[in-house]
Amino acid sequence: MEKDRFYTVRGYQIHSQEGKHLTSAMEDYIEMIYRESLKNPYIRVNLLSELLNVKAPSTTKMLQRLKELGFVEYEKYGVIGLTEKGKEMGKFLLDRHSTVEEFLKNLGVKEGLLEQTELIEHNISIETLEKMRKFNRFLEENPEIKEKYQKNNP
Repeated sequence: MEKDRFYTVRGYQIHSQEGKHLTSAMEDYIEMIYRESLKNPYIRVNLLSELLNVKAPSTTKMLQRLKELGFVEYEKYGVIGLTEKGKEMGKFLLDRHSTVEEFLKNLGVKEGLLEQTELIEHNISIETLEKMRKFNRFLEENPEIKEKYQKNNP
């Protein structure tokens, strides 16, 4: 894939998936398990399904795949936990989500914020994510600039 050539969204997605082992759905599961692990020591299939708005059998299948990849500890009808690898990935995924969400908030996005965050976070490069993080930090350190922007872009 040539660097500065136009492709369809799906073309970019396929390109960004090359060499990547996790699908967007897998990332969502790991991120949600990690979020919950910050509040509760464990989570069960029914709660995870509810949080992700999916059916329990789909959650069970995904957990089996994530277990095979070494991200979760899970036995049928048991509790779900993250391995060290899963915790590390979960921390990264939650940070990525938070960075994108903060960036969009800084732009003034209010309606559909969660949906927009979800759509962007799975298709963003590490380089772009880092630039967003730096930009967010810049606005935090320079509240007068953020205030001026928000005043001019209600």
